[in-house]
Amino acid sequence: MFPPLRLSTAHALRVAFLFSVPPALAALAMQADPVHARQADAMMLDEITVTATAVPTPVAQVGSAVTVITEQEIARDQRRTLADALATVPGLNMVQTGGPGGQASVFLRGTNANHVKVLVDGVPVNDPSTPNGVFDFSHLATADVARIEVLRGPQSGLYGADALGGVISITTKAGKGPPKAALMLEGGSAGTFNQSASLSGGGERFDYFFSAAHLRTEATPVTPPELVPPGQRINDDFYDNWSFATRLGFAVTDNFRLSVVGRYSDALLKNTTDGGWPGAPNAARSEQRNQRFVTRAEGVWSLWDGRITNTFGIGYANEDRESTEPATAFGPGSVTEYLGERTIYDWRADVVVAPDHKLILGLQHERERFDDASLTASAGNSAGFIEWQGKIFDRLAFAANIRHDDNDDFGAHTTWRIAPTFTLPVLETRLKASVGTGFKAPTLSQRFMDSRPLYNFYGNPDLRPEESTGYDIGFEQPLAGERVLIGATYFHNDIDNLINTNTDFTSYENVGKATTRGVEAFAAVALTPAVDLRADYTFTLARDDVARQELLRRPRHKASFTARWQATEKLGLSATALYVGAWVDGNRDFSIPRLRTSGYATVNVAVDYKAADSTVLFARVDNLFDRRYENPVGFLRPGLGVYAGLRFTPP
Repeated sequence: MFPPLRLSTAHALRVAFLFSVPPALAALAMQADPVHARQADAMMLDEITVTATAVPTPVAQVGSAVTVITEQEIARDQRRTLADALATVPGLNMVQTGGPGGQASVFLRGTNANHVKVLVDGVPVNDPSTPNGVFDFSHLATADVARIEVLRGPQSGLYGADALGGVISITTKAGKGPPKAALMLEGGSAGTFNQSASLSGGGERFDYFFSAAHLRTEATPVTPPELVPPGQRINDDFYDNWSFATRLGFAVTDNFRLSVVGRYSDALLKNTTDGGWPGAPNAARSEQRNQRFVTRAEGVWSLWDGRITNTFGIGYANEDRESTEPATAFGPGSVTEYLGERTIYDWRADVVVAPDHKLILGLQHERERFDDASLTASAGNSAGFIEWQGKIFDRLAFAANIRHDDNDDFGAHTTWRIAPTFTLPVLETRLKASVGTGFKAPTLSQRFMDSRPLYNFYGNPDLRPEESTGYDIGFEQPLAGERVLIGATYFHNDIDNLINTNTDFTSYENVGKATTRGVEAFAAVALTPAVDLRADYTFTLARDDVARQELLRRPRHKASFTARWQATEKLGLSATALYVGAWVDGNRDFSIPRLRTSGYATVNVAVDYKAADSTVLFARVDNLFDRRYENPVGFLRPGLGVYAGLRFTPP
């Protein structure tokens, strides 16, 4: 069992590691092996981000805080779902009700779970059919994911509503080069059996990518035994997920290109819900089916030798959820179905005004719809935005944007963001800052859905949009020729008109004001070309300024450490340690609305071995020390898990 860290000890360990150990280790390694030291330069080169400014930009030239997770990192750590891949991202707290398939929500920099805008290939996928419009991260398999970008801070100036806390953008894979097939098989603990297959390729005019992935876990313990009445059987969770993805691209001429991407998933979760409120876990399992379809078609037209690039797009996202509840002492069984749809039309122009200066213009129209047995509702929004990105001189880069949204029901909202970065001479210290605003309109469910008439709970059509202003300021300091990089960022967000349930639990209301603030710090070192290390620490304080108490499910402390070692040309290893400190939560049925939890720490390790030119064997151990914990309270997270498999790519 991995022991929980005491806060005082944890602080000491973090400070020692972040600011002392990596530079010392790097210095020793470079003295011992100067050839490796020179080669290690490539390991610390600037990552490229697209989400921060809408155009490819080196992270070093972006004032906003952004984390990029690549396809190679996902494969190396053997993360099978988006929820697992995001677990160690700084400033982000992942909360999942149990094991695979349990609802997974993100709290970014202390903001609410529905304050994060999620994009899949540019299409917003926040679910209009849920009460608060959140995206469930548990059902998105990573088999077809090329990169994930997590952009922190209010981003409505570029992305509109829902982006109070930030944006998470997922880009799926595209084909290139000669035809290539790939197959993955994996099995392990809790009756896990995963498979994926893909076919891809492409040339000058046409490219293609097709993939299918299947995730299956038959028996994950999720329900704490102490919650189950004596003599009642404890049922484990069952999860089955099929995902299919396609991307096609065709260059009609040298200046005009068409592409279409489509992604469909069908997930079934058999889990234990509660009988009544308050109540104990049911004796029989419920069934939750989630079908998700996302597609986008776009044309890209380049003019005047690439000085102007026009992108015309149509996107569509569909979320179909069905819940089957067993009969209990409180009533008969039931089947409910919810449908959420979103359609978006957009145009964007990237204009090269001068070397190192771009003007980005855009128009969008979006309509969302919510449908169930008792209610059909829809809302529309039209918007225009403009952004200037450039370098005033070699050491000063910036991006500034402004956006005007016109909502059918809430009228006009203007939001903006400014994000400069400056590199100091001699020391090469990168100073980064950003300030911006955000807003979120109430969801259709919050306004119109009488979701619990049995308990006298009704929607509130008079809700006002939530609004925020936020800023961050920080630095990044390269050392030893950028083989070592340390940095820290302070962030602060003020949120007004925060939507919450009212005091007598009969409806929603705008409760007033909340403040989130904190610090994100990191240290990264390319110890040798074969070894790289990274440590992250986040301190977050999120408070309801009206009730004068901490917001739920926002741990103050989070730390992670990742080590990756390419031991030989064929053998690679990685290890990740994650520590999450105590937080405030309610119990499983919220009959106790506030309690303080214990923190937890977990360790995952992974190894892969290239057995032949076309075959890679791999294995991983999740939760190495079998740490049993609940996050959220009332739902056990998986214990020790051992998995192994192979990846096969025919020549």
